[in-house]
Amino acid sequence: MASARVLSTCLFVALLTCTLRCSHCVKLSNIILILTDDQDVEMGGMTPMKKTKALIGDAGVTFSNAFTATPLCCPSRSSILTGKYPHNHMVRNNSISGNCSSTTWQKEAEPFAFPVYLNKLRYQTFYGGKYLNQYGSKDAGGVGHVPPGWDQWHALVGNSKYYNYTLSLNGKEEKHGDNYEKDYLTDLVLNRSLHFLEERSPNHPFFMMLSPPSPHSPWTAAPQYQQSFSDVKAPRDGSFNMPGKDKHWLLRQPANPMPNSSIEYLDNAYRRRWQTLLSVDDMVEQLIKKLDSIKELSNTYIFYTSDHGYHTGQFSLPIDKRQLYEFDIRIPLLVRGPGIKPKQVLQSPVLNIDLSMTILDIAGVNLSTVNMDGQSFLPQMAPSLRNGTERPFFLVEYTGEGHSSTDPSCPKLGPGLAECFPDCVCEDAFNNTYACVRSLKDANLQYCEFADNESFVEMYNLTSDPHQLENIVKKVDPALLQIMNQRLIKLESCTGDSCRNVK
Repeated sequence: MASARVLSTCLFVALLTCTLRCSHCVKLSNIILILTDDQDVEMGGMTPMKKTKALIGDAGVTFSNAFTATPLCCPSRSSILTGKYPHNHMVRNNSISGNCSSTTWQKEAEPFAFPVYLNKLRYQTFYGGKYLNQYGSKDAGGVGHVPPGWDQWHALVGNSKYYNYTLSLNGKEEKHGDNYEKDYLTDLVLNRSLHFLEERSPNHPFFMMLSPPSPHSPWTAAPQYQQSFSDVKAPRDGSFNMPGKDKHWLLRQPANPMPNSSIEYLDNAYRRRWQTLLSVDDMVEQLIKKLDSIKELSNTYIFYTSDHGYHTGQFSLPIDKRQLYEFDIRIPLLVRGPGIKPKQVLQSPVLNIDLSMTILDIAGVNLSTVNMDGQSFLPQMAPSLRNGTERPFFLVEYTGEGHSSTDPSCPKLGPGLAECFPDCVCEDAFNNTYACVRSLKDANLQYCEFADNESFVEMYNLTSDPHQLENIVKKVDPALLQIMNQRLIKLESCTGDSCRNVK
């Protein structure tokens, strides 16, 4: 009997040891995040991308209620990397003084960005394209600064460009000119990502983040696409060329109706933005072909999204972002991968701060050990893999940016404004600073408060007014206003779990 017990114990220990060893041998899924720049979804920004919609959206899930936590490049990208709301990562705008890629950001935020976790799990990591607007500047360590977590680093210095730019190639300066075959940034990012896939070790999973400049200005399309969409104009529906009645002061200042010069400008921008996206569409196609050829497609999650939306003529604002309305805060989000059924359209509200938590969830990280504000949406798109709940409401916040001096081309406007073009229509200002609570689950509402001398408040019922034409703050039940205000107060000070569990 004793010998039998000993034998049984030995077999159990051997089995347990084998199980533990084998658990480390399970191949983790690969992950790719494609992040475009300024791509709207409300105004048809995905329309020209037939391949992307077929190869990612139709092969997986399209989220119809995906939002950014803040509608500006650097703070939004910082939210994606850290999984935090702007009030926690403290990146306020696109300037060094606004903490964009500053030395403070590099010391306090980058070491806790999600690629660091992946790298510790022996993911092979690749970055290509635009990073943060001030990356590579002398005040932020120059091109020699490579954020932790990246094995291959091919990052653009500064803001989006298509030609005549500088890259940090693993910490060394690499200058590029205007030769299409050698320098067009979208294609360069693709080609280097394909090379990375060829050279990677098949023994470990990989993570790639591809960030092409499209469709950000200067809207330089590849030569073969410069005549595309010649008859396309910005959509004339919804709030296009409507006055900003009962809205905060920045929306009340544009001329209405817009002058023809503004309309011609925004139509040209709209058309050229679509042209630049055709190269991104090609990128997606070539990337998926490569994954298929190396037999990794079935084990790879592919996320496609943008840092924020964009407007062209809504409320007589010619072109830009930075506003609280749906056209600026909604983003495209398509995902395919293991366990995700094809041709799904999900209504669950998701935020860009959720991307990092979802990616870490896929990688098998214990999310309770991660200090982030977002939550994984893997349970929504692959319920067979995870159980989870969706958030009832969320925060959108923005800190306005302006210039202390008057714009010399618009002398009548005075100081404190920014982005005043075309026809001296200003898209931003120091007091274009707001916080909003947005709900979808129980009621389709948005409630926003401004930090300005009017203490301006806007509220919209998006069920009856999807284009946000009527500010109903003076018409709704004061009890509802109080509920929304209390939710906003809690969200503005939340961190980690408290951002996910606001009642």
